[in-house]
Parts: sequence; C-alpha cells; structure tokens
Amino acid sequence: MMGTLATVLAKNKIRTYQDRYKATVTGDIEAVDGVMKITRIHVHYDLKAPAHQHAEARAALDNYITRCPAAQSVIGCIEITHDLALEEYDG
Repeated sequence: MMGTLATVLAKNKIRTYQDRYKATVTGDIEAVDGVMKITRIHVHYDLKAPAHQHAEARAALDNYITRCPAAQSVIGCIEITHDLALEEYDG
C-alpha cells in the first residue's frame, strides 16, 4: 500500500524520500467462527511536503487504494482504513 501511494504521489511530483515519508501500520486480529483472522488494518502515513502540494497529497490518499494490488486483494475480507499527517517541508 505504501508503495502504491508513493507511486501516485510521484506522479504529482511529490517526493517520498525516506526522511519525508513513512507509514505506521496497526491491525486487529479476532476470532471469527473459532478461527483467528485479521479483521482490520489501519495505515497512518506521515509525509513532509511543500505546503503547495498538500492538497495533491490528500487527493492521492483518496484515490490510491483503487490501484493497490494488496488492498484490492483483501478488500471485502479485511477492513482497511488510512489517514495522512502532513508536515510542511521546504528542503
């Protein structure tokens, strides 16, 4: 998922160098009909980008999931949520 979002960001000329882009992933595992299953995944993205690119970064977050092979493989089985924290970066 992180790689797919990075690809969409790159198309908008938003850089995703290691010191500017990271993801923290959490999930829930529950017993479903006696079987342990991953039921939810949440991905929190942190991105440092120039202020004028923040709207494009938010738009990328809203659209990347439809292009993500990993997410598309499990949607319907696992609830996937995500959010993006943006920090201004002028480097």
